[in-house]
Amino acid sequence: METQESPWVSSIRESLELPTGKALITDRDFREPVQQLFVPESALWIDMCLTPRPAETRVRYANRWPVYRFERAGQVLAMPAGELLQFRSGSGRQTSIVCQIQLDQLDDLPELSFDWTERRLESCLDLASPRLSTMMRYLAEEVRRNDLAREAMAELMMRQIAIELARHLRHIEEPVIIGGLAAWRLKLIDQRLGEPGPPPSLEDLALLAALSVRQLTRAFRTSRGCSLGDHINDFRIERAKRLLTGNDSIKAIAFTLGFQSASIFSHAFRRRVGTTPRQFRAQAAASLPAS
Repeated sequence: METQESPWVSSIRESLELPTGKALITDRDFREPVQQLFVPESALWIDMCLTPRPAETRVRYANRWPVYRFERAGQVLAMPAGELLQFRSGSGRQTSIVCQIQLDQLDDLPELSFDWTERRLESCLDLASPRLSTMMRYLAEEVRRNDLAREAMAELMMRQIAIELARHLRHIEEPVIIGGLAAWRLKLIDQRLGEPGPPPSLEDLALLAALSVRQLTRAFRTSRGCSLGDHINDFRIERAKRLLTGNDSIKAIAFTLGFQSASIFSHAFRRRVGTTPRQFRAQAAASLPAS
């Protein structure tokens, strides 16, 4: 098996050189199931799918994990410089926004330097962070538009993305905040929110965490700095974005996500994203590679 430049890039649709690194919109066409090795040599890569990943996309740290250990690649994944990764996936087509961040260009942010522990590396393969996903999507929009101060805006976004990733990863290793939730409870909540079907109720999550609703909501706000209700809504909207790249009707998506009607879904989506589901679907379709 040969080491190739990147398992994700067969063509680059847009490219933007920035002081912090590079932002790319890439297309990849897997004509058959593949296995590839990849090592980002000098930059931290962050990849977010704008379309669903090909089926059964899995990845392992080839120099760290046994040959049988492959983990699912999430919608957003990070690949630290110097780490050898092995990818395997089924056939399919994929469009991504990719950040190549040169961390040595961020000397004014020394807090971005930390140890890549086992738990942090594992988390990088599926970054379940709605804030990070939203920032990456905004960066993709900026890269696509040839408008006033595009480079300056994209550079600010790249720095924000680096900071948000560092915050996300540092939280994984932090001790429990006094009055906050244990890491295992936070992980259970995020895993449950990522499951198919309508989102769980507060009662469901409290039962899962073996706490009362009051204990759960207060401790969650202490840990994450936002209400549990807002966190649930963020997950739901991010899932809506993925579903809108498919063929289900907006009404069907609304019911899948637990909204009582398409109009309530549209209102909630627009309030959080800034566009209606129909407009978002049209924008997503415009970003797809031509057949």
